[in-house]
Amino acid sequence: MEREMVLVLDFGGQYSQLIARRVRELSVYCEIFPYDISYEEVVEKNPQGIILTGGPASVHVENAPACDHRIFEMNIPVLGICYGMQLLAHALEGVVKGGKHREYGRAQLTVTRDDLLFSGVPQDMQVWMSHGDAVHVLPQGFVQTAATSNCPIAAMCHKDKKLYGVQFHPEVKHTAYGLDILRNFLYEVCGLKGDWKLSDFIAESVADIKAKVGSKKVLCALSGGVDSSVAAVLVHRAVGDQLVCVFVDNGLLRKDEPEQVINTFKGQMHMNLIFADARERFLRRLSGVTEPERKRKIIGEEFIRVFEEEKAKLGDIQYLVQGTIYPDVIESGTHIADTIKSHHNVGGLPEDMDFELLEPLRPLFKDEVRLLGEELGIPSHILWRQPFPGPGLGVRVLEEITEDKLTMLKEADAIVREEISKAGLDREIWQAFAVLPPVRSVGVMGDERTYAHPIIIRAVVSDDAMTAEWARLPYELLDTMSRRIVNEVQGINRVAYDITSKPPGTIEWE
Repeated sequence: MEREMVLVLDFGGQYSQLIARRVRELSVYCEIFPYDISYEEVVEKNPQGIILTGGPASVHVENAPACDHRIFEMNIPVLGICYGMQLLAHALEGVVKGGKHREYGRAQLTVTRDDLLFSGVPQDMQVWMSHGDAVHVLPQGFVQTAATSNCPIAAMCHKDKKLYGVQFHPEVKHTAYGLDILRNFLYEVCGLKGDWKLSDFIAESVADIKAKVGSKKVLCALSGGVDSSVAAVLVHRAVGDQLVCVFVDNGLLRKDEPEQVINTFKGQMHMNLIFADARERFLRRLSGVTEPERKRKIIGEEFIRVFEEEKAKLGDIQYLVQGTIYPDVIESGTHIADTIKSHHNVGGLPEDMDFELLEPLRPLFKDEVRLLGEELGIPSHILWRQPFPGPGLGVRVLEEITEDKLTMLKEADAIVREEISKAGLDREIWQAFAVLPPVRSVGVMGDERTYAHPIIIRAVVSDDAMTAEWARLPYELLDTMSRRIVNEVQGINRVAYDITSKPPGTIEWE
């Protein structure tokens, strides 16, 4: 039996991957492709629906991103979001112009006409806008279905052709009934039943890994974090004792983390784990380096070199397992999206590495990875560890990395995480950590002048790391963390709290 499937055509918008996440959350399988996928490939995929994402371009610029217009004549339901709506209108001879008032952020939407897309949602609702251009004249056969004060055509449809467009972003949490609108497109417009489950993903991944690996050995880059842990258990289910896990201590891990990882995976889970102490070589390679992209690439390359050396000791190993997930991939850049930051396991990989990669979690977001881990029976204390960047504290020391700076940061970071846990906020906070900036400031301690480093505390709430809000931590908690860090960590005399959301910031500082 062929599974239902929706195609998401990516025009490079910051929320593109989030659209796919929401579709899967609604139990519909989807695949993401660049907007320039060929018409023949679309036909071969046989989708039951197509979603056009937002993007940073204007339909009027030279070589504006555009999909094959024959897609709109396939009698397959199409939903254009933001730029996707503008492209749909432009392709079908409507008029798209630059708006007098750019809309960015929350807006009040009014539904102006009964429509399947807005079935069961209030007539007035909050939505999230992010656009300059807008549709000014509808294509022939289309009707307006919603408006805001600055955007008279905020939604449109051609009911007979099942072509729909919304200028706002239903995929983000800031749109109050966004998930209901996407559900209406999938179930009311496309007529889908929703037949995709993570348990299916496990079965398919296991079968794919078995077929690819055969009888060969597999090396797993195990950090002890959520992603690499789930990847290791998934691959172990497929190949069993053919899997060898390597844990590399690069000196950039959190306080006491190496001991915790070894105890959990070797002592409790009885996995075949090799410990590689590479602290000295990593710090030597990073000596004098301050530029963050260079740090990431050095760390990524050095990881691979360590794994290659372990491979040489173990014999014939062709495959390397990594816990790469979707946000890693999209933020490292594609031909339709700018690089935000290179992730050490994507943009930081050396071209000449002697491995073929196995990345079974590559299509998944963090929350999906955790759900997958639950299906695989992984203990909750591992699944609910806070995300930790692959380059580790190397991208939280915002200058040249030294042992002294790492010691200060490790101690301060441990206090932040300990107090978050004491406050019972582990599940509410997506990430909470400390950052060491490249500045020093004057302070007074014990009636003496100090000239020492500040620590920046960063805490965010998020569902998937694609967007994040700064956490509104209680003042009492911030006060406790500040007093403990200044009193207990030598070399720190000031504490600040980062109240920037993503976007415009990122979760990490580098």
